[in-house]
Amino acid sequence: MLTYLAAVGYALFLWWFSTGLILYLNHLHPSTYRWSMLLVSVVMALCLLGIRSGADDASSTGAFIAFTQALAVWAWVEMSYFMGLITGPRKQPCPAGLRGWQRFVLAVQTSLYHELLVITLGLFIFALTWDMPNHIAASTFAALWFMRWSAKLNLFLGVPNVNADWFPAHLRFLTTYMQQRSMNLFFPLSVTVATALVTVLVASSIDPVEDFKRSGYVLIASLMALAVLEHWFMVLPLRDSVLWDWALRAAAKASTAKSSNVKEPRATPQPLQTHHSG
Repeated sequence: MLTYLAAVGYALFLWWFSTGLILYLNHLHPSTYRWSMLLVSVVMALCLLGIRSGADDASSTGAFIAFTQALAVWAWVEMSYFMGLITGPRKQPCPAGLRGWQRFVLAVQTSLYHELLVITLGLFIFALTWDMPNHIAASTFAALWFMRWSAKLNLFLGVPNVNADWFPAHLRFLTTYMQQRSMNLFFPLSVTVATALVTVLVASSIDPVEDFKRSGYVLIASLMALAVLEHWFMVLPLRDSVLWDWALRAAAKASTAKSSNVKEPRATPQPLQTHHSG
C-alpha cells in the first residue's frame, strides 16, 4: 500500500508543480525566455543522459527517477513551443468561416515543426531504452504524447472550456483554431480509451509483480488519470486553472515589474550610433 500512496502522491505533486512552473516561465517577460530555455535545455540534456545510464536500473527507485526525467524532458518540449522557439510555419489566426479539412491543415501548420520534434524526441528516448529493463521513461513520454494529442484534437473539434489565458500573448492566435461547443463526438471516445488504459495499468500493478513494475505502472496510471481529469475539465463547469493561479499571478507581477524597468530610449540631437540588446 505504501508503494501505491508514494507513487500516486509523487505523480500528483510533480504534475501540479511542473505545470505551474511551466505556466510561470511562459508568462514572464519575453526577455527572460532565452535564460529559461538555456536552463531547461541543460536539465533536459542531463535527463537524456540519465535515461540512458539508468535504463538497466530495474528498481523502484529507478522507476521514480526515470519517470521524473521523462517529465523534465516533456517540460522542455512544452516550453520550446509556448515560448515560440519551435512552432510551425503558420503564425496567423484561422481565416473566418474556414471549416473542415482546410481548417485542420492550417491548424497542423501552426505547430508542424514542433510535432516533428516531439516524434523525433520520442523515438530517441525509445532508442535509448530499447531492449533494456527500465522502460519507464519511454512509457511516460508515450503517455504524455498520447494524451496531449487527445487534448489538442478535442480543443480543435470543440469543448466548452478553452483556457485562452494560458496562452502567452504571442500564441493567443491559436485559440482561433479551437471551438467552443457543448461536446464533440471524439470526446467520449478519447476519455473512454484513456480510462481503459488507466484501468489496465492499475490492474497490472495489482498482480504479483516486482516493486519496479508496480511503481512504474502506478506512476504512469496516475499521470494518465490526471490527464483524463484535465479532459473532463474541458467540458465540466469547473475552473481547473484555480490550481495554478499562484503561477499566473506571480508571472504577471514579475512581468509587470520587468516592463516597468525597461527605459524608453532618449532622443539625442547628435547623430550618435545606438546599440540595442537582442
